[in-house]
Amino acid sequence: METILPIMNQYQDIETCVECSAKNLKNISELFYYAQKAVLHPTGPLYCPEEKELKPSCIKSLTRIFKVSDLDNDGILNDNELNFFQRTCFNTPLAPQALEDVKNVVRRNMTDGVKDNGLSLKGFLFLHTLFIQRGRHETTWTVLRRFGYDDDLELTQEYLFPMIKVPPDCTTELNHNAYLFLQSVFDKHDKDRDCALSPEEVKDLFKVFPYMPWGPDVNHTVCTNDKGWITYQGYLSQWTLTTYLDVQRSLEYLGYLGYSIICEQESQAAAITVTRNKRIDLQKKQTQRSVFRCNVLGARGSGKSGFLQAFLGKNLQGQRRIREDHKSFYAISTTYVYGQEKYLLLHEVMPDFDFLSEADLACDVVCLVYDINNPCSFEYCAKVYKQYFIDSKTPCVVIAAKSDMHEVRQHYSLSPHEFCRKHKLHPPQPFTCSTAEAPNKDIYTRLTTMAMYPHMAQADLKNSTFWLRASVGATVFAVLGFAMYRALLKQR
Repeated sequence: METILPIMNQYQDIETCVECSAKNLKNISELFYYAQKAVLHPTGPLYCPEEKELKPSCIKSLTRIFKVSDLDNDGILNDNELNFFQRTCFNTPLAPQALEDVKNVVRRNMTDGVKDNGLSLKGFLFLHTLFIQRGRHETTWTVLRRFGYDDDLELTQEYLFPMIKVPPDCTTELNHNAYLFLQSVFDKHDKDRDCALSPEEVKDLFKVFPYMPWGPDVNHTVCTNDKGWITYQGYLSQWTLTTYLDVQRSLEYLGYLGYSIICEQESQAAAITVTRNKRIDLQKKQTQRSVFRCNVLGARGSGKSGFLQAFLGKNLQGQRRIREDHKSFYAISTTYVYGQEKYLLLHEVMPDFDFLSEADLACDVVCLVYDINNPCSFEYCAKVYKQYFIDSKTPCVVIAAKSDMHEVRQHYSLSPHEFCRKHKLHPPQPFTCSTAEAPNKDIYTRLTTMAMYPHMAQADLKNSTFWLRASVGATVFAVLGFAMYRALLKQR
């Protein structure tokens, strides 16, 4: 011991010292036990012996674990949450007496480690410090690894990005269980119960992330309330958009929120539905998809951005307050078609006629927008249609934007009405967002209907009674949806 102690004091990397003998077989099994422990459950990343406290990276990881496990976001782990945590990490619940013993240990050592008979973050961190000081590193490592961390206390690629196969012509959507989980996350952070997330509440929600995933453009991508805060519907819409456009990012975000742990699933991949090939939908003349993409094309200044923002309920006056660097090329919200709630995703395509990529063309329905007050505006729509969509099975709609203004003759060889008649398209749909109230949303129901029933685009969709049924259905179910939403709020 006289020889060993100075060496252990000089080199903090040495975790354990075992007196052993190969000749006499003394402490051989202990030697291998501690050797394994030093590799599998190292002290180095967790604890600083000089300071006798947890390292910053360990505190950061355990803080995220605490926030994920704090299911009601009240800043303490109550008995139910502690039991769930214990069962998640160690496959066994704690007996009531054992729970009390744990809390008593914390109480004896810390004044604010236990609050309202629950474990505070300080108490949680103290417990792990105690485990490590008593040589029970494996307890802390078991917790860290269960929540996705590697030996460097970084979330593993396997945890954040589980394998998911998305064949061509298939899309990705969140399933019912994923929406229930996201609803619980929203409820957990909507402290004032106003069904919207204030900037502070959004910041609190994303504290378990290493970075802020949503920028200011999100407030102009989804529905917001009068204060510009993201509503419950807007929040779900943004998750739907992310899952549709970039499923890997959606998996990563769900990983940070602890989806697989809270929902007791193997991985976040369980939250995703991969839809069937679109060709099968066309053959069977029905779809099971819930998200439909509409690409909005048109010349510069034709009113594309206004068309997107009007979908979110913003009239021209409201749109003028949007800062240039906060603008979004996407808008997503729900519509109702025959009583079914669907998401319509609008994507404004930049008007570079010669460089329309496959991504610009891949969608369920196309909007060709022209400005009725600009004589050069329609020509772009006509050229795009003839080059890219004339032989396509993708339904197309021509939008006569800024219909509150004086209509001028277009310089194109055919008038918009003649062009539509020639190519068997629905007549140009008048649209304006220069209104006192929120702009009319009937056109978005029509677009969703065309996306759902592309095989009818050239036939029944021209029938006015078809549109009437779809629009009336949308109105009735929007009213019913609002009533149900209010009922749910009362329950909450």
